Amino acid sequence: MRVLLVEDEERLVASLRDGLRTAGIETVHARTGREGLALAQTEGLDLMILDIGLPDQEGFTVLRRLRVTGSDLPVIILTARTSAEDTVRGLERGADDYMAKPFSLDELLARIRLRARKAPGPDDDPVLRVGRCELDPIARTLTCDGEPVSLSPRELQLAHLLMAADGDVVSRPRALDEVWGAAARDNVLDVYVGYLRSRLGADAIETVRGVGYRFVG
Repeated sequence: MRVLLVEDEERLVASLRDGLRTAGIETVHARTGREGLALAQTEGLDLMILDIGLPDQEGFTVLRRLRVTGSDLPVIILTARTSAEDTVRGLERGADDYMAKPFSLDELLARIRLRARKAPGPDDDPVLRVGRCELDPIARTLTCDGEPVSLSPRELQLAHLLMAADGDVVSRPRALDEVWGAAARDNVLDVYVGYLRSRLGADAIETVRGVGYRFVG
């Protein structure tokens, strides 16, 4: 994955580039809006991370000019400006997501992967394939080694989240929030991972201690 980072705060840029590199994400850096717009026209970019307070023009202007060109490059605004007015302004101008500084790197990585994942079109195959397992989100079926696996709706939702991460670790907070909601008890995730392992095999889901789970199939 290749991400364009449009940000003028050098210390933050260095920290972000290190964190994204560790996650296997290549970054291209632009310090100004003009540089960002020029780089956004190059091939091979999957997503833009855009600050609002740039030295030459507002990030909102960059975003508007980007969309005028017809570009559908996913954009995550990352800024200290967190008022409801600014959030609405960014989303209305074509941002795909809006995150406040300071931020969690894990949350940013999750949002990057979510936004960079192209929505399935008529010619795309929505089926997720990881290891020996395949999950069809439209038919709501899971098969492993060609054999159907019976899952409850909640188990299927958790399996989908883990498989969609494409080999990356899904953090415990993210899994709890996306499958059960913010009020979920922490141990419910372990219980349902146990259910999935009993149906798919003990080695199908790897525990990454202190972080979360990875689906290996």
